[in-house]
Amino acid sequence: MSMPSMSATLAGNVKPMKVDAGPLGSVYVTGVLSGMAMYESNFAFPDEHRFMADVTNGQVVVQKVDGPIQFYAEGGAYSLPVVGVPYLRAGHATDLNFGGLPVWFVKYAANDSLSVQAGDLPTLIGAEYAFTFQNVNIQRGLIWNQENVVNRGVQANYTKGPLALSLAWSDGFFSNRYSWLTGSATYTIDSSNSITFDAGGSINTETVSSFATPLLQNNSTIYNLYASHTSGPWTFMPTLQYTTVPSDSKIGTTKELNTFGGGLYGIYAMDGGYSVAGRVEYIRSNGDPSDPSLLYGGGSKAWSFTITPTYQNKFFFARAEFSYVKINSGVAGAMFGPIGSSDSLTRLMLETGIIF
Repeated sequence: MSMPSMSATLAGNVKPMKVDAGPLGSVYVTGVLSGMAMYESNFAFPDEHRFMADVTNGQVVVQKVDGPIQFYAEGGAYSLPVVGVPYLRAGHATDLNFGGLPVWFVKYAANDSLSVQAGDLPTLIGAEYAFTFQNVNIQRGLIWNQENVVNRGVQANYTKGPLALSLAWSDGFFSNRYSWLTGSATYTIDSSNSITFDAGGSINTETVSSFATPLLQNNSTIYNLYASHTSGPWTFMPTLQYTTVPSDSKIGTTKELNTFGGGLYGIYAMDGGYSVAGRVEYIRSNGDPSDPSLLYGGGSKAWSFTITPTYQNKFFFARAEFSYVKINSGVAGAMFGPIGSSDSLTRLMLETGIIF
């Protein structure tokens, strides 16, 4: 299955359940059931405790992958853990983010090179995917937290030789206001090297705000550049990100705000289903403490380190994770802990489950 997209340390079922759906043809059913246990040094939300356990994924995927008319539907419960961000339990995360059917679309495949799809789509922005099982780390990173995740819209895809292009018109950060234009271009140099540039942003000022639709980010423009290099058991992915929010009284900004971030992801694959993934990131925002916050207050800076050893045997997987976030410069009340005054956050996590 080409969807859901997955990174290198976990693999989907290579022999998914095949159902004869009559006039629809062959339909494939896959899914994931996983949970986690976590310790963290500072916590703030009522949902959080120093020691926690929760479901990370309870999802089923139904898809048709051949013929001119195809479809994809991914439904169930999920949490979206991110380093440096309070953890929200799966029940609340599902309700407050994208609901019980977070990703679905209908796709028209004109030929092997050209397709068009419409629905609730995975974003074209960024090097990390939405759900834990799709990524090499359990938690997504500081850079990911500036990006949209799922958007309603329509997307065109074109491939020719080593070049893959996608262009989408969508509602950005799930705002239900169609004002975002997003594009992605990937050039595969050879079997070991590729480079991707993606960009997206709002072309109108939108004042919609909710848990899934942060006001500033929904009016931002995002640029990402990242590459992938594989050498033997090693894979490296350096990435750069720049975001900008305009000065606009409608969204409460009196100057242009921006963030700049960079990261390096590394994976070492071993025999027997074992692997280790690591991530180092740095991000900073401009502005003064009185400015609206894109990070940990105006003018804040932070870095993070994450390492995730993983084991997978057929359907079963288990992985542990250590993450550390340090705020080099932040605003009291916008950092970690019950009153937002702590400048570091350490987490230990264990996630296990099945991908069927």
